[in-house]
Amino acid sequence: MRSTITISLPEKVRKEIDQVADMNGLSRSDIVRESVCDYLFVRQFRCLRKNLVAKATERGIYTDQDVFNQVS
Repeated sequence: MRSTITISLPEKVRKEIDQVADMNGLSRSDIVRESVCDYLFVRQFRCLRKNLVAKATERGIYTDQDVFNQVS
């Protein structure tokens, strides 16, 4: 199911979206949809990373080498 939202953007941003859309044969909606999905993915990743770093630190894992030593 899809729903429509309305957003307000500065003119400069709208122009950049239009340029990217034209260069890639996409619509404004495609660009905004992909951008929102990317933002949500990065936000989720950062949240997961923050939680995992805290748990790793509790176990004395601070570096990539520490992780390697644990799994080897």
